[in-house]
Amino acid sequence: MSALKQERLLLIPILLGIAAWFGEHALLEHGQVASLVGAVILIAAIVIGSMRVAHHAEILAHKVGDPYGTMILTLSAVAVEVIILAIMMNKGASPTLVRDTIYSAVMLDINGILGLAALIGGLKHGEQPYNDDSGKTYGVMILTAMGISMVVPEFIPTDRWQYYSVFTIFAMLALYGLFLRMQVGTHSYFFSYSYPSRAAAPPAAPKPRPASGGKSRRGGVAPASAKDKTEAPPTSAVWSIGVILFGVVLIGILAEVMAVLMDAGLEGTGAPVALTAILVAAISAAPEILTALRAALRNRMQATINIAMGASLSTVILTVPVMEGIALYTGQPFVMAMTPVQTTMVAITLIAAAINLNDGETNAIEGMTHFVLFATFIMLAFLGL
Repeated sequence: MSALKQERLLLIPILLGIAAWFGEHALLEHGQVASLVGAVILIAAIVIGSMRVAHHAEILAHKVGDPYGTMILTLSAVAVEVIILAIMMNKGASPTLVRDTIYSAVMLDINGILGLAALIGGLKHGEQPYNDDSGKTYGVMILTAMGISMVVPEFIPTDRWQYYSVFTIFAMLALYGLFLRMQVGTHSYFFSYSYPSRAAAPPAAPKPRPASGGKSRRGGVAPASAKDKTEAPPTSAVWSIGVILFGVVLIGILAEVMAVLMDAGLEGTGAPVALTAILVAAISAAPEILTALRAALRNRMQATINIAMGASLSTVILTVPVMEGIALYTGQPFVMAMTPVQTTMVAITLIAAAINLNDGETNAIEGMTHFVLFATFIMLAFLGL
């Protein structure tokens, strides 16, 4: 019963999902305004469901440790995005939706999340240290993955897209396999940082600690505080797996109805096509935004780097092969080549990240540069570029 009480937030998307499933036609009959309002409500429900999925993925990550913990965290976040994309593409969405969503996710993660976190963290703490090896590794991996999957396709002949899609799938999986081996294996120190203890703190008498208390954590998974451990009852791995599976199915149902209502609500309004892609990217990143901002305010910039840059890499390197596989199965290719404006924005973003993440410290100026790039991305989206 205590476990069920902890999941009371899931009642909101469950009830809304039931209401939307049976009331979908009624909303459509009431016109565009009703459809758009219904879509917005379902988006909020999807965000709630995705946050519960991310919470239980984090619990499993602590229980099983690396490398499986890292895989669970990554796959659970990408699963939400892939399910929403697959359902919306099945509903006849724009063939550029996959490309635009991945592009939007990179802009949101690096320029939005990292930029805002470095800005507010820098204003509060000044210069915030982290391991510069992580920023360099993430940057070159993102550049390679996006170049292979979203720049080179511009030059692939239309009648040979299947061959390059197969190559892209294997290339992305090979990159992810090597990266995962580095992150949890011999190069794990690239993605961790030892924060110095406060010099002003008076020496305290040693206290007995549990056997697992000294284990370090990385990859954006924050250790639970003593208060959390005493107040929150332990959650079994089986229960967490069940909630994750249920949450993913629930998100799929909500996304299916939301896609129909959104199409009806935006039809004929002149809204930019990229708006849908931005919404999908924002839904997937909702749990990461809060976690990254909290880490920056606690002067734990390494966690923010791992979350923002790691989320960008995961979106590209895992979403691309899944969606390319769907394209090969259906025989209908997606438009993956970025537009000149998108390519320029990605290039500026990765160059700025390479410069800013090169010295092992972030500050408010560096955060502001990325956040201005994020504002530019939003402006370009509303201009239809």
